[in-house]
Amino acid sequence: MTIKKYTKEDFKLLKLAGKITSNSLIYIEKIIKPGISTSFIDEEINNFLKKNNAYSASLFYRGYPKSVCTSINHVVCHGIPSEKILNEGDIVNVDVTAVLNGYHGDASKTFCVGDVSIKAKKLVQTTYESMMEGINILKPGIKLGDVGFAIQSHAEAKGFSVVRDFCGHGVGKSFHEEPNILHYGKKGDGIEIIEGMVFTVEPMINEGSYETKVLKDGWTAVTKDKSLSAQFEHTVGITGNGFEIFTL
Repeated sequence: MTIKKYTKEDFKLLKLAGKITSNSLIYIEKIIKPGISTSFIDEEINNFLKKNNAYSASLFYRGYPKSVCTSINHVVCHGIPSEKILNEGDIVNVDVTAVLNGYHGDASKTFCVGDVSIKAKKLVQTTYESMMEGINILKPGIKLGDVGFAIQSHAEAKGFSVVRDFCGHGVGKSFHEEPNILHYGKKGDGIEIIEGMVFTVEPMINEGSYETKVLKDGWTAVTKDKSLSAQFEHTVGITGNGFEIFTL
């Protein structure tokens, strides 16, 4: 396993790419409402990235046909934008990876469409908290298993489950790098985190069972029991004494 170490100069460029990614999610939040299509979200973000001299890493990646992923309700991840209309009460995750000057910023956020159920609100809130539980302990010397343990403990304490089939990943000059970042695990397991590592923390949390399946399109992953799923994601860099979030 070859894990890239990034410098302080790299961190500055990663932060610029991350800023465009996070700004695209801030921009799209004002647009998301009942009655719009996920294709419209895709077009708006693609245009936003272009205006900011960036481009989408997702478009044509391994044949993926769109610029973002839009995952609605029981879709866990990699939902393909289409003419499907968002309805009042839906939740939708929008996942964006901007490339600027050869550096990647990868983030996602789950949005509530109009007025959603208390159950959906709790799932979305818990998913965000679970991501932050994993991020807030980051520093050189801890193990990747500690991160997974922190996320899993929080999600399960709230009555939800953590998806096992997908994980976070190293990111920087390439879209996907080593290592894989599991969102479940045991304290003390896995490789040691060191200064200069850059990766995503992106837990997918389900209302019901953690089991998933991929649909015939080869991309869209859904919960096997059709329960709701939510996700949040940040790109982080490990500093000498902690971490920096590039996609705030």
